[in-house]
Amino acid sequence: MHQRGADEIRLLAKNDLTCGVSVVGACSVRHRTEACPRFVWNRSLLSMKCTTMALLPSTSEYDLHRFHNAVARAAQVRSHFDAMVWLQGDMQHYLPHAILIAAWGNFEKGKLSHDIISPLVGVRSHNSCPDAILPMLLHMFTRWSEFGGTPFVINAGVDGFSLQDATPNSQLKDALGTMRCVLVHGMRDERGSQDCLYLAFSDIPTFSPSQRSAMAKVLPYIDASLRQVALLPHQTQPGPLTDDPKVPQQMLESSLSDREEEVLQWVALGKTNSEIGRILTISEFTIKSHLRNIFKKLNVSNRAQAVGKVTALTSYA
Repeated sequence: MHQRGADEIRLLAKNDLTCGVSVVGACSVRHRTEACPRFVWNRSLLSMKCTTMALLPSTSEYDLHRFHNAVARAAQVRSHFDAMVWLQGDMQHYLPHAILIAAWGNFEKGKLSHDIISPLVGVRSHNSCPDAILPMLLHMFTRWSEFGGTPFVINAGVDGFSLQDATPNSQLKDALGTMRCVLVHGMRDERGSQDCLYLAFSDIPTFSPSQRSAMAKVLPYIDASLRQVALLPHQTQPGPLTDDPKVPQQMLESSLSDREEEVLQWVALGKTNSEIGRILTISEFTIKSHLRNIFKKLNVSNRAQAVGKVTALTSYA
């Protein structure tokens, strides 16, 4: 790293006002085409080998197949639920995180929309306060631009991250307080004014160099997958969704509680009742009780039907 870059990182580590105590990464400015490889869903394993050499511990046939299968599933994402299942499943091997915040729009004018994808209870886009998130997003975008548009990490340590002007009972605020680091990367929109920024928060001590490299490699797939997801009602002009008579009433008035939604997310990830109980630190009996309530509310009789129905409803939305 050249001296000026090192001085900038030391300055950020000392004076960063958002929430971090140290900033790492952004060690060199890569050419844009390296950070954003050409996006082709049906890329062969042979052509993918060059793209993944810096990402995978080896280029064995198994590793190449594993990476190919992970990114190929991005083509199947049609809803926020699909995105959550994919990101918390296969992609955790390459990008371990508990909260992903995606922001897009005109960062120069501060006109942004955002999505929050997380398995944590209550940590959802519609529960978040845009005014509280906006300063953090603008700050991170500025830092990313200063680092030449390359991935960088902010380590917050045991103090976690905080939001300015967030409501006291904000579940996102509470969750960010338990995160220890964030990996930041973005996508420039050279044809319009819809730049994108992605913040992957984790409770691990820090992201490794290989994980920072992974962010650069997998972000085009994440970005393309989320472009297939319809905007939520609060991200669009009011009126069209609720005025559409074809929209099912149960989709407009979601009856699942936060805990039931969380249980169903782990069901979609293939976890058994006992595994979900250990993850959520509640009894297997309580898990079964939640599932009975879910089946009744969704008018289904088993786990597969419940996951399928929620996926269909969120895909429609």
